Amino acid sequence: MTILTISGSPSADSRSTFLVATLASRLHDLGIDTRSLDVRDIPAHDLLHARFDSPAIVDFVNQVQRADAVIIGTPIYKAAYSGVLKALLDLLPQTAFHDKLILPVATGGSAAHFLAVDYALKPVLSALGARHILSTVFATEAQLVRNANKGYVFADEVRVRLEDAIDQLAQGVASRERRVSVTQAGALTERRQALAAGGA
Repeated sequence: MTILTISGSPSADSRSTFLVATLASRLHDLGIDTRSLDVRDIPAHDLLHARFDSPAIVDFVNQVQRADAVIIGTPIYKAAYSGVLKALLDLLPQTAFHDKLILPVATGGSAAHFLAVDYALKPVLSALGARHILSTVFATEAQLVRNANKGYVFADEVRVRLEDAIDQLAQGVASRERRVSVTQAGALTERRQALAAGGA
């Protein structure tokens, strides 16, 4: 099972990028296959011109399709998620998030920006087929303070939310894996029964 992380920040050292990277690292430590994609890795002209056939975008779509869960991180600007993330999500098929666990991760100047996730980001995720959206991990600038090593220090409440999100993702991926195994076993049994009936 695979979890794909998508960082939708135009800045390489942003708080949202740091949160997403922290989640990816923790999940990897738990033995969960984690792949990472940064919106800055997609050529700007491919995004702006919606070049669906570009190698970078084809690879992005394939990564989403192969993932069982997706973590999507973004800063909140002007009461909305980043424009470059919107450009990226617009390139996905309409059912790209069907039957996938989705974890939104966002940062903003104050707690008031949290509402932007509900009225701006989540409707787009739902439009892409998401039906299993986990509770958002949100942090303000005061809860993620830059340190001397160019990283960030978590406030306790953010650390708790991160650990809760990791638990939910790990449990959700394990549950999905069990469902897939049961479905595959059932299909194999039906095939064997059909072959036996045909040979009788």
